Amino acid sequence: MDFDPQPLEKVPRHVAIIMDGNGRWAQERGLSRIEGHKEGAQSVRAALRAAKQAGIEFLTVYAFSTENWKRPPQEIDGLMKLLISSLNAYEQELHENKIRLRVMGQLERLPLPVRARIQKAIDATAAYTGHTFIIALSYGSRTEIAEAAKRITEKVQSGELKTEDIDEQAISDHLYLPDVPDPELMIRTSGELRLSNFLLWQLSYSEFYVTDTYWPDFREEQFFKALEAYNLRDRRYGAVKKK
Repeated sequence: MDFDPQPLEKVPRHVAIIMDGNGRWAQERGLSRIEGHKEGAQSVRAALRAAKQAGIEFLTVYAFSTENWKRPPQEIDGLMKLLISSLNAYEQELHENKIRLRVMGQLERLPLPVRARIQKAIDATAAYTGHTFIIALSYGSRTEIAEAAKRITEKVQSGELKTEDIDEQAISDHLYLPDVPDPELMIRTSGELRLSNFLLWQLSYSEFYVTDTYWPDFREEQFFKALEAYNLRDRRYGAVKKK
């Protein structure tokens, strides 16, 4: 890191990132889309380092959505290969920094070699508790909520859960990673102003930070700029600030 970040008064426990702009970054440079994704993988590594330095416990990145399955097969294949190579390259760094890897989404849709490599990394880092890196992969928030509703319905039908006991906490308890706290900060790169079916339930009271920077150019300095902006926010959760 070639800059000295200022001390932060407030550090979010959980930061979520919509990594956007890989394709446009590549197009502007006359490169293939997969080259943009490869450079974006380096920004993931930078975000991990910055989050660890800042003391953030949970970092979630939106790597591949359920809608991304509609992309050309060649690009999907390249993304799956890139995922495996990235895990091969970064697993040692996860161990050195004692960072646990977790993944959420419709993992059954992933190719078997990808699932096997992911599970290997998950198992190898499972004992770490201080910092957690979460990859949203083959993930869609509406699907996550629908699947939670199905599990709740099954429990009601079996008598394990009563209808009157279904509340917000009950829904949260049936999401993919119910033990993970909601993000306090959501970062989106490339200037787009939408959630793109990402953590719709969990982001209800999160602070949003949007930057025009493409994801491949989003490194440690940009990450800390987002944290500095978060420090200026007044989080009231719908209440009136006391004077």
